[in-house]
Amino acid sequence: MTTRQSGFAPAVSPPTSTTVHTPDNAIIAGVTSIPSQGDDMPAYHARPKQTDGPLPVVIVVQEIFGIHEHIRDVCRRLALEGYLAIAPELYFREGDPNDFADIPTLLSGLVAKVPDSQVLADLDHVASWASRNGGDAHQLMITGFCWGGRITWLYAAHNPQLKAAVAWYGKLVGDKTLNSPKHPVDIATDLNAPVLGLYGGQDTSIPQDTVETMRQALRAANAKAEIVVYPDAGHAFNADYRPSYHEESAKDGWQRMLEWFAQYGGKK
Repeated sequence: MTTRQSGFAPAVSPPTSTTVHTPDNAIIAGVTSIPSQGDDMPAYHARPKQTDGPLPVVIVVQEIFGIHEHIRDVCRRLALEGYLAIAPELYFREGDPNDFADIPTLLSGLVAKVPDSQVLADLDHVASWASRNGGDAHQLMITGFCWGGRITWLYAAHNPQLKAAVAWYGKLVGDKTLNSPKHPVDIATDLNAPVLGLYGGQDTSIPQDTVETMRQALRAANAKAEIVVYPDAGHAFNADYRPSYHEESAKDGWQRMLEWFAQYGGKK
C-alpha cells in the first residue's frame, strides 16, 4: 500500500485547495505569445520589477498537465530570485490537457503525440525570445518537472548555449518511438551543460534501477551531472498542490536547484 501511495496515482490526483501562490508585488508576470515554427506559442513569464541589466533566464518545462497554477507559481518564485522565467505551452498544437477526462487518455491522446524534436525546437525559440525581451543569452538555464524533467535532460544535450539544467523526477529510460527516439540514458555522452537530477526513492513510476542505470551512463561519459534521490519522497514531490507533495524534499530540492544555477549558470 505504501508504494502505491508513493507512485504515480497521488501525483496526478485533482488539485487541492492548498495550492501555493507566491505574492507577486515585487515581480512582473503575465502571458505572452512566442513565435515558433510558424505558430504563435502561448507562454507565461515572470521577472523582478527591479532590474539592473539583462536577467539570467530559466525556461520552465511543464508537467503532463500543461501550464497550470503550480507551474506559473514556479515562474514567480524564480522571478523573486532574480530570474526571467518562462513557461511555454508545449502542447498547444496538439490539444488542451484540460479536455481529457483521465490520465491514460491524456497520455495516449495528447502527450504521446508531441514530438521531442518539436519540443526542443520550441524551446530554442523560447530562448531566443528571452534574449530579445530582457534576458541574458549567456545565462540560459532550464528546469522541468515529470514530463518536463525528461525534456530537461534532452535539452541539455540539444542546446550548446545552455549553461545549467535541473530535472525534477523525469523518466530516464523508456520505449523508443518515432516521436521519442531517445531518452535521457541515451544522451548521457552528449550533455552540453551540467545537469542536476532530483528523484524520489519511493517513486514507483521511476524505479531506482533506472536511476542507477542513468548514474552509470553519466559516469561512463564523465558527464558533469549529479543525481540526488530523496528516500522518503515519491513522484511529483515538489507539486505543492497534490497529495504527492513532500515538503522536506521539495524545499531541499529547490535550494539545490538555486545553488546549481548560481554555480553553473553565471548568475551574478
